[in-house]
Amino acid sequence: MNKHDFPKIHFYDQDFVDIYNKTWNWASNYWLNPSNGEQDAEGYFVYPENGKYVINQFDSIFSTFFLVYSNRNFIAEQNIDYFYAHQEESGAIRWKYDLSSNEPITDETNTEGVGLPLFAWAEYNLYHKSANKRRVKDIMPVLQKYMDWLDVTFKKENGLYAAPFTASTMTNAPRKNSAYPVDFNACMAINASYMSALGDILNDKELSFQYRKMYFSIKTRINSMMWDNETNFYHDLDADGNRLPVKTIAGFWPLLAEIPNADKADCLVAHLNNPETFGTDHPFPSLSADAPEFSENGNGYCGSVYPAFNFMVIKGLEKYNQYELARECAIRHLYYILEGLMPADDKTPGDLYEAYMPCSEGKPTMDGNSSFPRNRYLATVSLSTIALMIENVIGLSISLPRKTVDWIIPNLEIMGIENLSLKRNLITILSNKSNRGWEIQMESEKLYYFTINIIDQKKKTLPMPSGKCSMLIDKLE
Repeated sequence: MNKHDFPKIHFYDQDFVDIYNKTWNWASNYWLNPSNGEQDAEGYFVYPENGKYVINQFDSIFSTFFLVYSNRNFIAEQNIDYFYAHQEESGAIRWKYDLSSNEPITDETNTEGVGLPLFAWAEYNLYHKSANKRRVKDIMPVLQKYMDWLDVTFKKENGLYAAPFTASTMTNAPRKNSAYPVDFNACMAINASYMSALGDILNDKELSFQYRKMYFSIKTRINSMMWDNETNFYHDLDADGNRLPVKTIAGFWPLLAEIPNADKADCLVAHLNNPETFGTDHPFPSLSADAPEFSENGNGYCGSVYPAFNFMVIKGLEKYNQYELARECAIRHLYYILEGLMPADDKTPGDLYEAYMPCSEGKPTMDGNSSFPRNRYLATVSLSTIALMIENVIGLSISLPRKTVDWIIPNLEIMGIENLSLKRNLITILSNKSNRGWEIQMESEKLYYFTINIIDQKKKTLPMPSGKCSMLIDKLE
């Protein structure tokens, strides 16, 4: 295999395979050297706008979740390393930088230039796809200083964090009176939880305990102050600590943080299935469909479907073992992305977009912003066409340090992945129907443990030797 091969996927709907391949083919166009604007694999993954190269914390963190599958054609951590390198003495890391001057970019809505604190989540995932413990050790002091800065700058006496809601990128969402945004606080909990997990990787019990304690402290406050028993939802708070009535996609971040108990989680899942709130034809709108400001045309964060937030919700569903719903929503979402790329109307040019309409096919609009949505905005849409495709549609979950591959599927279909390179180990897993029944064919250069989980039917873990082998599903106990 040469370096330029990406992992191949197999799926019964060839359009899904095509959109996956197309995404990888386009991705190299956005690895740019900011000094000359030319393509450069050693550069940064950025979207040039008006001749400016701006590196964005939100996109950089999220892009690591699909770049880990590039078979090392792209350096998944390149962008986030830029942010670490520009950490200030105070521990501050700003949400955007101009790559030509390396100066932070702030605005009147976000004077500190704070972004959603999710570096530890990204690092935990990178560790499981690379098994690079040395990296965890090296970046930990940076992440600790960053968490200290967030505490000093944004934590209030009530134990919650008062940060601008625009830190989440949801610029025109109807959240104007938000003083304590539910998403920022849930992300603090997520980051603390993964900081604790990174501490465990380093066998640092003190570090692990410190952040576990921080996680539970934030979790308790979000549950007691932000949950509303009438709406069955998590809400932003105003400066006086009153819950604001609007329901936005931000209210699902607590799922990813594992904040709700089983009953609250069921209520959130009910919203995802309710067409009057978040169960629109194209899952999931950025604003609840029963909000007065909701727009079927999207209008930015007043209803548009954003791939990064869909990724967040689907990963949150996984935390509560809602694998079938996660897969079903990922597939529905991908069909709408496909419609945007290959419109039924031949006269309309297709593309991959930054956002989509919630109730019909096509791209949304935003009042006063003619450049919305951005075309081929791969930093986030690739989460759907690559990461969700591998992890939720095909259903593979991989951990290098644990030497495990879990395959979670609701039923057997002809699908799989071929030549996925994991640190000098190429793995192929394919399911096919033969005259002997359903057969899974595997190939690997090293031993690993394979768990097949056909939901509600069979679950079995087997050691897979190096070389080629196959297993018949009917023969599994």
